[in-house]
Amino acid sequence: MKRVTLLCVSFAVISACAPSKSVKRQHAMTVKETEKVESKYTGPKRRIGVVEFENKTAYGKGRLGNAASDILITELVKSGKFIVVERGRMKKLLEEQKFQSQGFVDANTAARVGKILGLEAVVIGAVSQFGVKTEGHDYLLKQGKRQTAEVTVEIRVVDVETGRVLLADSGKGVVKRKWGSFLGMGTKGGYDETIEGDALRAAIVQFVDNIINQINKKPWSCLIADADGNELYLNAGQDSGLEVGQRLKCYHLGAPIRDPSSNLIIGHRERYIGEAKIVRYCGQSGDCSVANIVKGSGANARKKDICRLAD
Repeated sequence: MKRVTLLCVSFAVISACAPSKSVKRQHAMTVKETEKVESKYTGPKRRIGVVEFENKTAYGKGRLGNAASDILITELVKSGKFIVVERGRMKKLLEEQKFQSQGFVDANTAARVGKILGLEAVVIGAVSQFGVKTEGHDYLLKQGKRQTAEVTVEIRVVDVETGRVLLADSGKGVVKRKWGSFLGMGTKGGYDETIEGDALRAAIVQFVDNIINQINKKPWSCLIADADGNELYLNAGQDSGLEVGQRLKCYHLGAPIRDPSSNLIIGHRERYIGEAKIVRYCGQSGDCSVANIVKGSGANARKKDICRLAD
């Protein structure tokens, strides 16, 4: 009988040492569904920026906001729909222009910075809630611990041309992890910092499609970076997916048009310049192209005029 007992204990200890059985680690993510925004646009890539997110929680100062914006940038780039301006470049410009003196960026500031960088939209956001709960048990032979991280991330997508908020959305991510050991064998499960990033990602992936679809509702556009007679140099090219032979309609943007009830900008006065055809790519950046005016007169075309895909 003693021999049988000893064998059972020995088997249990050996089992506890085996990583596949003794270390019980479960990873579960739950997400809150967001209302879907539909769009069928499949044209060239959009130029957008992501501002460093504000951290409104008392947890993870100096890293949660950075982590959230970095995760969103990664997801937007992976979508293949955007050329995303580096967060460091956005931050540097905000500091140079003294736009971020209060520690956060509002829609008007985002639009002003976006215009300087030639963007179509800027995403601003905040980590509004974050918490980690640890539970565990410690019995004679078996120990266990469970950590649960919950996070809420809120974003706003700002239209650079008008300063209007195109989309306000939020996502909630919940990540659970379990560790276990038997007779002290296995892992005791200290705090796992990766749970923060996984919770943030679980929240952020919920609204990535909505960002894509909301921005894609607007007609694709690019800016004239320089003009020489009928030859236009555009801030979009091969990297954006703009193809040689594509035609664009170009306009000079005049004074803003404001909604009389809210005083918000809803558009601009436009003067038609002409229709242009992409003839070649230019520059070293990969995102520059040359177009020739084929209809109308390009004599009045100038820097920061806008070109949109022709119907």
